[in-house]
Amino acid sequence: MRPHPAALGPERGTMVGMSHTDTDTVGGRAVRDIRRDFPAFAASGDARPTAYLDSAATSQRPSAVLDAERDYLEHDLAAVHRGASAATGRSTSRFEEARADLARFVGAADEREIVWAQNATDALNMVALGIADASAGIGGADAARFALQPGDEIVLTEAEHHANLLPWQRVAQRTGAVLVPVKVDVNGCWGADDLAAVLGPRTRVVAFAEVSNVTGLIVRVADLVALVRERAPRAMVVLDACQSVPHRPVDFDGYGVDFAAFSGHKMLGPNGIGVLYGRADLLDALPPARTGGSTITRVSFDSAEFLPAPQRFESGTQPVSQVIGLAAAVRYLDGIGMGALAAHEAAFAERVVDGVAALPGVRIVGPQAGEARGGLVSVAVEGVHAHDVGQFLDDAGIVVRVGHHCAQPLHRALGLTATTRASAHVYTTAEEADRFVSVLGEVRGFFGLGTGAA
Repeated sequence: MRPHPAALGPERGTMVGMSHTDTDTVGGRAVRDIRRDFPAFAASGDARPTAYLDSAATSQRPSAVLDAERDYLEHDLAAVHRGASAATGRSTSRFEEARADLARFVGAADEREIVWAQNATDALNMVALGIADASAGIGGADAARFALQPGDEIVLTEAEHHANLLPWQRVAQRTGAVLVPVKVDVNGCWGADDLAAVLGPRTRVVAFAEVSNVTGLIVRVADLVALVRERAPRAMVVLDACQSVPHRPVDFDGYGVDFAAFSGHKMLGPNGIGVLYGRADLLDALPPARTGGSTITRVSFDSAEFLPAPQRFESGTQPVSQVIGLAAAVRYLDGIGMGALAAHEAAFAERVVDGVAALPGVRIVGPQAGEARGGLVSVAVEGVHAHDVGQFLDDAGIVVRVGHHCAQPLHRALGLTATTRASAHVYTTAEEADRFVSVLGEVRGFFGLGTGAA
């Protein structure tokens, strides 16, 4: 297998064969104690509770997050940035303090670089729609830097989640720009050489995920950004950070990306809240995708002037309690330590990959045994559809994700229609990893395919 120059992860070779005790400690805390922070696990009186291995889709929430939302709703609920009452002041303060917490957590240079969105999909659409509007002449001279012309190129990898593909398809349709794919290999991986091969003078947007939601591949973002700056200096870099921000240390300013997006519900936070990060100078010039109350400085009957970022993007009533909950999730994750969390999840992934590698008729997609990956593992069981695999696991008390994971082009490149994905978070135990491998090993026999490859 060819090396992947963009791969990045914790050091390997020290976790194979580790005991449950070793892998079940995160940041100095035992996982069994961490689980008590989460009502979903604390409420279970079973000797062998359900194994929740679907955190890459939606994570569970600790009491600290639930309590923070409840406390705001019970004591400080009021409109933000509207009116002059003391109640509005308290609510606005908590709202903006949360923005500062998020800015620090992801390495933003300025808290103005944090914009609230509905979710990561919404955040990515905000960038794409703003670029499309700028290409149509909306936003004036300041927005002209975003304008695309027919024949300009938008570079995406074949591994992208649909949320980082479909908005760019729409931009291409509206502007005449063309989508250029970065090809993946037989395992769904790609690297710096693959990206370099498609960059050129017409490249204007480069969008990719820091951690793939299907393969678990981790890329060196700063190195890739440097490559883009060298080969395509007019291009903007848009990062899908949905599977990195919840699981490992990130530094958006240090990476040098222009925009990034992530969701609260994958990082122990509430649903209905996402984050768009953007360099302040770019956000101040990007036309807002949605317009309305609280975004303007001046409005006449036929024109409007917009506030600087982030307010220019935050129209209407904001999801204040969700923002408060997300800040609480950040504080909880800070208490664990993101480096410790990344190491814990790497141990989970290594344990699963090493176990699955010994199962006949089961294919691991993404980095193989001995290669770094994020805390998720996707597999295909020969002769059994992923939905049947998922049902078999569910009957055994193991919750996983099945399907194409909103990444149909990647699955098509792999010659698959669907895969089964197990993913971890801070509350995931080594026993759950072993249980997943053990039950997965029974699938082919249950469906009459024996234990060997067909």
